[in-house]
Amino acid sequence: MMSPAAGASPELRAVLFDMDGTLTDSERLWTIALDRVAAHYGGALRPETREAMVGQDMWATIGLMHRELGVDGTPEATARMLTDHTLQIFHDGLPFKDGAGELLAAVKAAGLRTALVTATYRNLVEVALDTLGHRTFDVIVCGDEVSRNKPDPEPYLRALELLGLPAQDCLVVEDSPTGSRSASLAGIGVLVVPSEIPVPEAPGLVFAETLVGIDVDRLDQIHSTLLGARV
Repeated sequence: MMSPAAGASPELRAVLFDMDGTLTDSERLWTIALDRVAAHYGGALRPETREAMVGQDMWATIGLMHRELGVDGTPEATARMLTDHTLQIFHDGLPFKDGAGELLAAVKAAGLRTALVTATYRNLVEVALDTLGHRTFDVIVCGDEVSRNKPDPEPYLRALELLGLPAQDCLVVEDSPTGSRSASLAGIGVLVVPSEIPVPEAPGLVFAETLVGIDVDRLDQIHSTLLGARV
């Protein structure tokens, strides 16, 4: 794609995707792993505590679990246990969210750049790529590759840096309040498809109930709408 002429609106050149709950139904699988770890500690997570974990990185999630269950053990021990359970579950198969596989294929076929920006750590992402495709993304930013995770803008700013593109040339696809805020703070417009919990309306966000039926033309329209709203 050619760069826009002077004075023209920037064109959509890249789509940045969250993973858990956006492209894959892994939030449900995370719940299974978290429940197993909680049971090991002799308790169970309240629904509101699990809700607060959505979109958070591993250490924030473990902190919430330890406070909820009164765990005296080290976060590192819980992290190892949670990672082992999650790896086993991911290896058994990671289902796409409805419409996600088709949208990824359409974005790639259109020649747009792609990025995966996730709070999940690299060792788990490598397993997820067995489903998503190891060549699907031009850029991958994982939760253990940034110093500040979502909702801080650092993950998305890092993805922009690796893509070599400005925020105005990109669109993010997210499912959580945490991820949507991260992208917005990075200056990127967001298509929000809520998964586990509602996402409050805010400037820079466009909502859809599902990725089914979303194609590149629709992404272009959303990108243009969000850019126009900034004028």
